[in-house]
Amino acid sequence: MATSSNRSVLRRALPPGQRRRRDFPRFGLPFLVPPPVPDDPILAVTGGVEHELRLPLGELIRTLPRVSQVADFHCVATWTATDLRWSGVSFRQFWEQVLVPRCRPAADAVAVIARGADGVQAVIDLRDALADDVMLADELDGRPLDGLHGAPLRLVSPGQYGYKNIKHLTELEVTRTFPKPGRLLGEHQRARVALEERDPYMNARLYRLIGRALIPPILWLNRRSARKAT
Repeated sequence: MATSSNRSVLRRALPPGQRRRRDFPRFGLPFLVPPPVPDDPILAVTGGVEHELRLPLGELIRTLPRVSQVADFHCVATWTATDLRWSGVSFRQFWEQVLVPRCRPAADAVAVIARGADGVQAVIDLRDALADDVMLADELDGRPLDGLHGAPLRLVSPGQYGYKNIKHLTELEVTRTFPKPGRLLGEHQRARVALEERDPYMNARLYRLIGRALIPPILWLNRRSARKAT
């Protein structure tokens, strides 16, 4: 049995600058309403490949072995939702067993641009995308994903900040270069949580202050958008 001292140590075991939340809210661009789930969802593979692919979600899930994992979700704004149970397929297995033989990506590919049906996208360095814990998830905590958390398919990369974990995933564009990040609250190329790579330009401690100040209004706006969707 864990002692009170051990429990205290466990509760402090979060990455630099993160604070634990009891819930797991939808958090993102506050003006975006969760998109409807199509009757026949498709994951497209485009860009630096010999053959583009439009793969029905059902076929994707049937083709590869189902995997599950418990992982924390770290929002760049400094909050963390702990012990989330994700289920789906391994991104590495998808890359090696489906994308490589069927699409033949360029030998000098360096990243994929993950795009969601809500218009959000993120550049994922292949060194990070092919990590053991990166998934294409269709279930959360034993239930199919809902509109708040990325239905019907979500990219889950526990080692990177939440803005790399694209909801409502519809497309993976293979790319041979890294797009230039934005100038204000830009997208870090790696966004590794353990190294506190929050932003390509801003000091991490300053980013923490800005992120924490923005949490309440962004949560309120996301909840309002979710109500509109229902």
